[in-house]
Amino acid sequence: MSAMPWHAADWSRLQARRQRDALPHALLLCGPAGLGKRGFAQRFVRGLLCARAQDGEACGQCRSCLLLDAGTHPDVVTLTFGLRRDGTPRTEIVIEQIRELSARLAMSSQFGGWQVALIDPADAMNAAAANALLKTLEEPSGQTLLVLLADAPWRLPQTIRSRCQRIEFNVPPPAEAQAWLQGQGVAQAQVALDAALGNPGLALAWAQQGALERRAEVRRDLAALAAGRGQVTDMAKRWLDDEAAQRLWFAAQAAADERRAQSTQAAPPLASAMDGEALAHWYDAANRTRDALRGPLRGDLLLLELLAQWR
Repeated sequence: MSAMPWHAADWSRLQARRQRDALPHALLLCGPAGLGKRGFAQRFVRGLLCARAQDGEACGQCRSCLLLDAGTHPDVVTLTFGLRRDGTPRTEIVIEQIRELSARLAMSSQFGGWQVALIDPADAMNAAAANALLKTLEEPSGQTLLVLLADAPWRLPQTIRSRCQRIEFNVPPPAEAQAWLQGQGVAQAQVALDAALGNPGLALAWAQQGALERRAEVRRDLAALAAGRGQVTDMAKRWLDDEAAQRLWFAAQAAADERRAQSTQAAPPLASAMDGEALAHWYDAANRTRDALRGPLRGDLLLLELLAQWR
């Protein structure tokens, strides 16, 4: 797995700690999705367990590396959403999973080295599971490493966060992000970064998934409504697909851009008749609608109400 350039400083610090035999017993890798923290974790764990690692990089050929490739390494366990008794996936990590993990980590390493547990997403642990994990964090066994991954670390109790060495993944400088995207073959690197609010991993995914065309369509739709063209009902039907939440993200972003243009007395790109205050209210409404789509209310009615407010 390739390293991302904005990982370099954190990678170097972590490897320096490893060289001093000063690794913590728990790492918390956190920050927005798309910045590569899961790839960083896998890269580090592979290097930690590899029999012939150089500068923290796994060789890819030893027994440990081959077992990791196959997902059968006996000293690595990944904890994520389990299944309910009826076979449906859970939406949280529960106490029984943490108890099983603690029992597993209490046993000796089968290879005589490190034991590693990855909890992903750690911010999905419910309160009972988080409390159960505390004992393992407070009484770690030798050469046991817990790696917690969280997009929303504030959802973790402070008691958990305070017992982990935190590595925060932040959006890199614009020039670095744009250069990396261009290196990945993204032709519209700046447009993709604007859409993803500077997050290069998210920008890459969206560029590959056709989201930039969807973003342009959303802006064309809002401009048409502002000009008195287009039917709200037809538009709502079109927006109500598998990517409705993403369309609303782009719609809120468009309202923010329109308000920003008005405040700088630039030509508003969508030519909305709404003033800055009304655009701010619509921006909030678009975000509320995006959240409401996950609930029981009818999505078509939610979109109709929102789009009818745009003028």
